[in-house]
Amino acid sequence: MARRRVAPAPPAIVLVLSLALVLAVAAVSAGQKAAPNAGEKLSVRYEELTAPDFARAVAASGGTCIVPLGILEKHGPHLPLGTDLIDCREVSLRAAAAEYAVVFPPYFVGQIFEAKHQPGTIAYGSRMMLDFLQQTCDELARNGFKKIVLVNGHGGNDAFLHYFCQAQLESRRDYVVYLFAPEYDEATEARLAKLRKTSLDGHAGEEETSVMLAHRPELVRQDRARDESGADQKRQAGLKNAYTGIWWYAGQPNHYRGDGAAGNAEFGRALLEAEAGALVETLRSVKADEATAALQKKFFDDAAKPLETKPFVKK
Repeated sequence: MARRRVAPAPPAIVLVLSLALVLAVAAVSAGQKAAPNAGEKLSVRYEELTAPDFARAVAASGGTCIVPLGILEKHGPHLPLGTDLIDCREVSLRAAAAEYAVVFPPYFVGQIFEAKHQPGTIAYGSRMMLDFLQQTCDELARNGFKKIVLVNGHGGNDAFLHYFCQAQLESRRDYVVYLFAPEYDEATEARLAKLRKTSLDGHAGEEETSVMLAHRPELVRQDRARDESGADQKRQAGLKNAYTGIWWYAGQPNHYRGDGAAGNAEFGRALLEAEAGALVETLRSVKADEATAALQKKFFDDAAKPLETKPFVKK
């Protein structure tokens, strides 16, 4: 079939089309290289940030990252295995929304040997616990987060995390690890005390059940809360002035302490508000804190030359 010949376009049209093509290519190229709109809201969730937005988030947060730590373990007969992870991250996300910080994905490598006899428990070795958290902090710092706030949602992590913070003095680091340790004012304590119904609590009891009812009620099977006993069994009652690693199993073999049936959403909302509010205060103070990094540097300088350390003189 004969092809129809098309008359060549006038030079002016060719020039306009050429310029349009050049501008279009330039626009695409610029779009690929340009930073995101400065007014665009950044996610507080680490895993939701794009790589370009990640760099903006580090700057916007003042290099502050929250690591919410929980565990995978039984929470009575009525709460999910990831209760600590779910609740702890909720507190972290609420605080970060009020005082911008980047929230790391739920972190479940922690101390939970005492629940190895219960279904669903994931208990990593002690060496791995330390190494994994240390390398996580090292990597966060390498990516620009020089202020790392550990927010713990699991009681079994308490001693481990205090030791981890102390172990940061083992070798020189260019970042600071802070462990969130909430304290409430008298008014908040009074409000919480007024809402609290039970005296015995500690694991999957009134508090944790209330918090879950406040923000993830679909995960609570409260009708099962009294299927097992959450009372202290006192199986080491004769032991005086001594601590053993089996203490929790001795008292709480069901890995349950308290009464989840007493939980209610109103109490849970108050608890979430109090803890998130305290974390907001912590984030603001951490961002403003220059003393800790300076003291840490001074310590490492002195530790490298202990014979040259001079007595501290109070100003």
